[in-house]
Amino acid sequence: MKKWDFDLAALHGQQEMTGEDRAYKGSRYSEVRDALFANPYRDGTSGQVPGPLPMFRSTIRNAWKGTFHGTNYLKQASARSVDSRADLRWGADGKGYRRILAPNGICVLGTWEITSDNPYSGYFKKGAKGLTIARISSDGNETRRGQRRSISLGMKIYPTIDPNHPTPLIPASVIAQEDLGGMHTPYLNDAELRNQPNVTAYRRGIHALILIRAGLYFVSLDKIPDIRQLHEVSELGKPANEPARTPEHMLLKMPAGHRRIEGENLDFRDEIYSHIFKPGDAKPTGSIEFEIFVSDNGRRRGFPGFRRVVVTDWQRIGVLKFTEAICSYNADHVIQFHHPGWRDDRNDPSTAVRVNEQRVRK
Repeated sequence: MKKWDFDLAALHGQQEMTGEDRAYKGSRYSEVRDALFANPYRDGTSGQVPGPLPMFRSTIRNAWKGTFHGTNYLKQASARSVDSRADLRWGADGKGYRRILAPNGICVLGTWEITSDNPYSGYFKKGAKGLTIARISSDGNETRRGQRRSISLGMKIYPTIDPNHPTPLIPASVIAQEDLGGMHTPYLNDAELRNQPNVTAYRRGIHALILIRAGLYFVSLDKIPDIRQLHEVSELGKPANEPARTPEHMLLKMPAGHRRIEGENLDFRDEIYSHIFKPGDAKPTGSIEFEIFVSDNGRRRGFPGFRRVVVTDWQRIGVLKFTEAICSYNADHVIQFHHPGWRDDRNDPSTAVRVNEQRVRK
């Protein structure tokens, strides 16, 4: 078992935009993968050997720090998550940065493939296939089965299926999540990850203060805090002279009949490992699959903090398959998943609300 020597609650690293963020010109898939596998928390090449995993703390203190005086770290982090497309944020000391939100996660790697005809463009179009690197996390301090958790996924889609593609590429970013207030979803199989999730803030109890603080920052810095548009996917690999066509809603869900992992109080990170690795295996032989559904027919009702999104006419267009998993220091502290910025017209880049680190539209 490996020994850890890091603080589980204190913030570190630069939350704000840095020269490293501004110098970003893309990344190689192999470079990001190598970083993730460099320092697993546990034994085994992927950290798959059973044992404890660290529990980093998402605290009200860290979320509200600087609200009235001093450095406002969450505001810095919120702006940077939209402004920076950097895939790896090493920082001056090479130790990355502490996530204020969703600090505990596991990275999974695989492929995105669109298999059905549909009216959309880019990497939503039939035949599109690319490598993916994603991080599945619990947006809070609860990671175990039976606890209130909001399972979320941040993902990069690279426009290549060559893991050794020689030149840097800028991947498309996807953010999808369960109800932002949390759910009691016992199995990953039952999670419905959407780019426009429901919001039931009161489920978080006192920790709703973290959700409220983050939401207010996103409203002021970007626009809509509980929607992550999909235009980066619809524009990935799209010819310049072809109009973008972006679905409004996306749902990722494991298919019925997919193997379920049993275990009382099971940590979702170990649940994912158990899908990928059979007991005692040194190499991954399993997989996790999510079906990809899209729709343009939905409506939102409610008010901030209590929102319901009802979507109809879901169309299954493809599959997202993960065949590798890794819990590591760099998976929690170095990799970043950019949040696509809001556009008033999701198909028109000129309607972006935030440009060059500034809000330019109401």
